[in-house]
Amino acid sequence: MPKTIVDVLEERGFIEQITDTGLREAAATRSLKCYVGFDPTARSLHLGHVIPVMGLAHFQRMGHVPIVLIGGGTGMIGDPSGKTTERQLLSKEDVEGNAKRLQSQLSKFFSFEGPYAAIMVNNADWLLPLKLVDFLRDIGKHFSINAMIAKESVRWRLEERGQGISFTEFSYMLLQAYDFLHLYEHHGCSVQAGGRDQWGNITAGIDLIRRISGGSAHGITFPLLTTASGVKIGKTEGGEGSDMIWLDPELTSPYRMYQYWINTDDRDVIKFLKLFTFLEIKEVHHLEESLRKSPGKREPHRALAFEFTKLAHGEKTAQAVREASEILFGGEVREISQDAFDQLAKEVPATRLSKERLRQGIPLTEVLLETKLVKSKRAARDLISQGGVYVNNVVWRAVEARINLNQALSGRAFLLRTGKKNYHLLIVE
Repeated sequence: MPKTIVDVLEERGFIEQITDTGLREAAATRSLKCYVGFDPTARSLHLGHVIPVMGLAHFQRMGHVPIVLIGGGTGMIGDPSGKTTERQLLSKEDVEGNAKRLQSQLSKFFSFEGPYAAIMVNNADWLLPLKLVDFLRDIGKHFSINAMIAKESVRWRLEERGQGISFTEFSYMLLQAYDFLHLYEHHGCSVQAGGRDQWGNITAGIDLIRRISGGSAHGITFPLLTTASGVKIGKTEGGEGSDMIWLDPELTSPYRMYQYWINTDDRDVIKFLKLFTFLEIKEVHHLEESLRKSPGKREPHRALAFEFTKLAHGEKTAQAVREASEILFGGEVREISQDAFDQLAKEVPATRLSKERLRQGIPLTEVLLETKLVKSKRAARDLISQGGVYVNNVVWRAVEARINLNQALSGRAFLLRTGKKNYHLLIVE
């Protein structure tokens, strides 16, 4: 019997919970429509959001239609799920601006052409025109306050001393359930997926569809991941805030994203290959064998870094950051592409040197002073003689050495390094 989407998601480690409504059987007999919602409460998605994105993308690859919902309406309320405190409400303009950015980021994971073309919708289109009294009469009457309070996300907030929950956030469940009903009635969508904290909202939507339309719908949730060291996926070890890995290249450069995956713990890398790439399971098993036999080669880590960076930023950018990474952490380098140079120039401190000076040759000691890698010519001479200075990843030990134009990488730049990780780019102009 051919694999269903449920089989594929189970095999790759996506499923946290699934409703006992016959999703596996339904997926084996017909093409389904599945949606995942993303509220534009920030200008970018981060890696913690990507599991639902990848799960939804697998639906499309298995012959089902993905519906990507941008929460332009619900984003103005804020989902209390997984939050210990009340969200700060955003202005309508901020929500709309964030929604446009999220649309661009999400569009890279799906195909909007072909027989299973993805559909992108914004729930502001049907939520904002709602009239309150009509909504309470038609939708609110199907919700029991007792049942809503029993939902984990609400109960936790009510039990937490000094917190509680506002009516605004308490009503979020009704809006998300209404989204599911709307997509069921207008798009034939019968499946909703999301993170594990969405289980209560998803089942509320399934109940609403049954009560109003008499229809059957399905729900599935994906795990909220932490690394083997206990850090939330997408966060670096430094703490909160700026350490998050974002999909927006202005917030997290493609190079930094690539390095995040390169530095994946060996204990996590195979699991992450299954979750964050579309590599076939056979290929993942091959990489797992490589990790067991030759852990120093780090083949799974490089595959993970390249494949996900390609998904998020395109193949051209992924190739450029891979080249830049190999230049910084590899052996002697003689050439550099324009794309890799552009990536390096964003990541490494740089100093510009004129072609005229370089044709004559510039003493290496002088360059070290200009780049402030040393404080004096004596310190420069000592560092060179001790083998602590590298040009294009080759150690230079001659104190009287000069840098000239002929040594420039592809005529563009020199990569200067002192010690193990202190890089500086010398740009030819």
